[in-house]
Amino acid sequence: MHDGPSRTHDDHRHDATIRFADFELDIARFELRRDGRVVPLEPRTFDLLALLARNRGRTVTKDEIFETIWHDRIVSDAALSSQIKAARRAVGDDGRAQQLIATVHGRGFRLRADLAGDTLSSRGPQTPMERHRHGGEPTVAVLPCESLDPDGRGSIIAQGLTEDLITALSKNRWLKVIARSPAFAVGAQSRDIADIASRLEADYVVTGTVRREGVRMRVTGQTIDAREMRCIWNERFDRDMTDVFALQEEISRLIASQIATELGITEQKKAARQPRKNLGAWELYQLGSAEFYRFTAEGNQRSQRLMRQAIQQDPEFGSPLSRLAYAIVLEMVYFEGPLEQARLDEALELALRAVACDDQDAQAFFSLGRVRLARRQYELAIDALEEAVRLNPCLALTYCGLGDSLAYEGRLDEAVGQFEKAIGLSPHDPFRWAFMSYRALAHLFGRQFEEAAHWARRATQVPNAHYWANANLVAALGHLGDERQAKEAVGALMRSRPGFSCSFAKERLFFVKDSRQIGTFFDGLRRAGIG
Repeated sequence: MHDGPSRTHDDHRHDATIRFADFELDIARFELRRDGRVVPLEPRTFDLLALLARNRGRTVTKDEIFETIWHDRIVSDAALSSQIKAARRAVGDDGRAQQLIATVHGRGFRLRADLAGDTLSSRGPQTPMERHRHGGEPTVAVLPCESLDPDGRGSIIAQGLTEDLITALSKNRWLKVIARSPAFAVGAQSRDIADIASRLEADYVVTGTVRREGVRMRVTGQTIDAREMRCIWNERFDRDMTDVFALQEEISRLIASQIATELGITEQKKAARQPRKNLGAWELYQLGSAEFYRFTAEGNQRSQRLMRQAIQQDPEFGSPLSRLAYAIVLEMVYFEGPLEQARLDEALELALRAVACDDQDAQAFFSLGRVRLARRQYELAIDALEEAVRLNPCLALTYCGLGDSLAYEGRLDEAVGQFEKAIGLSPHDPFRWAFMSYRALAHLFGRQFEEAAHWARRATQVPNAHYWANANLVAALGHLGDERQAKEAVGALMRSRPGFSCSFAKERLFFVKDSRQIGTFFDGLRRAGIG
C-alpha cells in the first residue's frame, strides 16, 4: 500500500509549479491541473509525473523510478507499466501516440522537452486530425439512439440498445469509445454532428434509430467519419419482438462487429494516404494490416516488415505483435514460407508478448490460439480462442478460428456453429472467404460433401480468396463424383497454384494430426484427378 507522496522540503522550494503542454503540476498542493481544473490522480501516479516533469527532456531510467517511487521495494515491471499507463491517461496520452510521455526502449521514460512550458496551451484542444498526425487509435462517440415511435414506447429499447452498443464497441481495444455520460450530454445539447464530434474530439460518430410496428422492430444505424462528414457504414435490421434483452444483445453485437470492420478498413486507407516519412506506430500498424488483408505472399512479407517497424517504435503496442505472430503462421500455411520450428517459436513468443501487453485484448488471444493450432496444441488453441470470444463476443474472426480448431479436434457440429456465428456477425469481413472455406473443410471431414462443395464454392467467389478454397472445392467434388464440375474446379486450382499436388498439400497441412481427416481430403483430391 502506498505510504503517501514521497517529498522533501527541497521539493517544495524548487519547481513549486511545473508546467508542460497545457498542464500544471502543483508540487505544493499535490495537484495536476489542466486549464485550471484538477485532474484526479493517485498519489503514486502524481509522484511519477513529478519525477518525469522535473527531469523533462531527459530519460529517467527504470532503476531511478523504482528507487524514487517505491524506495527500492521489490516490485514487478508490471507495476511500473500500470503507473505509466495511469500517468498517460491523466495527461491524455497513450502508449501508441506518446505525445508527452515517451518510452525509451530498454532504458526508461522521458517527458518530452519540446512540450515543456505552455507550448500547446495556446493552441487549445487538439482536433481529431491533429491527433492522427501523431498516431493513435481512433475515438468513437455513440450518440443516443432515437425512438421514432409517436407514443415513445420504443425509447426504453433505444436507450438499452445504445448502452449495449457502447459496451460492445469498447471491447475493441484499438478503439477509444467515449463514455455514455459525456456522449449523451453533448448529444442533448446539439443536433449538429460536426459540432458534436468537435466537442467530444471524436473521429467517428455512431447514430441510430428504433421504430416499432406491432411485433416487428426496425433498427437502423450509421457511422460518420467526423473529419470528412462522410457516411462510411449504414445498415438496417428488421426483427420480431420476442425477448427484448436478447434482441438488444443480438443487434448491438451485429452493429458493433460491422462497425469495427468498416473502421478498420477506413483507418488502413487513411494510413495509406499519410506521408511515408516519420510514420508513427499506429500508422505503420494500419499500413501493415492493409497489406495483411491482401492475402498474398508479397503482401504478407510487406505486412511483416511494417509490423516489425511498428514494434520497434513502440514495444508496448500489442497489436503489431499479435498481427506479426499470425502473419508468420499464415506465411507457413498459405504462402509457402519455410517450415521451421524456429519460426513457430518466434510466433509463439510474439503472441505471448502481445497478451502480456494487454491481457484484455481479444485479438492477442486470437493470434495466440492460431499459433497454438499451428504447433498442434489443439486444446491450448481452443482455450485461447474461447478466452478471445469471452473478451470480445463481436469479433467474427475469433469464431472462425475457434471453429477451425474444433474441427481438427473432431468436434464438427460445434465447429459449424462457430462458422455460422462468424459469417452472421461480419458478412463483409475481409477474411470471409476463410469463414466459408474452413466451414467447407469441416463438412468435408464429416463426409457431408454437398455442404462442403456449397461452402467451398462460395469461398472461391470472394475476390481475395486463397487457392486453398479451390482445393477444398476440388476435394468435395471428387467425393461427389461430378466429373464436369470437378474438372472445372481442378482447372481453376491449377491456374491459381500451378503444380498443386497431394504431396505439396501434405507438407503444408503439417498442423493436422488426424490421419483420417487427411485421408478424406486426399481421397477427394485423387478422385478429382489430383496426383
